[in-house]
Amino acid sequence: MYANMTGSAHPLAPPEIAVKAIPEDERVWVPQAEGVWFRPLMLNTLVGQWCNLLRVRRSGVLSRHLHPNPVHGYVIKGRWHYREHDWVAETGSYVFEPPGEIHTLLVPEDVEEMITFFNITGSMVYLDEDNAHIGYEDVFTKIDMCRAHYQRVGLGADYVDQLIR
Repeated sequence: MYANMTGSAHPLAPPEIAVKAIPEDERVWVPQAEGVWFRPLMLNTLVGQWCNLLRVRRSGVLSRHLHPNPVHGYVIKGRWHYREHDWVAETGSYVFEPPGEIHTLLVPEDVEEMITFFNITGSMVYLDEDNAHIGYEDVFTKIDMCRAHYQRVGLGADYVDQLIR
């Protein structure tokens, strides 16, 4: 039996995180590309996992990529689809991405803003049209992006620390 029974599963377990998912302070959104931002919610360095909101305010192709692990998504606002599929993920949709599948995320012309929650473990491997590796992201590159952005906008590089597990 654990001596500390105040709600933690184990005395060494990191504390839970409760944050306002869509922040009032725009500086919390980290720019990823033109018209594309992410809002980190949890960055788990122990298993290489990150949960974030992806916000897009432009249409067209975002990226062509794959994940070596499954990805879970939930569309909060707007809609998007993958070039390789005939389904459309719209507000209220749950999306499961199987590991290893190559897909190209597209936001339609008539969508002003798309916000989707993603739970990703492992990495995103960016590919060109010939399937050649052109880049990647993982929990550590996400943390680095956050630190640089938060320092630049006056929140401080350590602002991201509250989200790291």
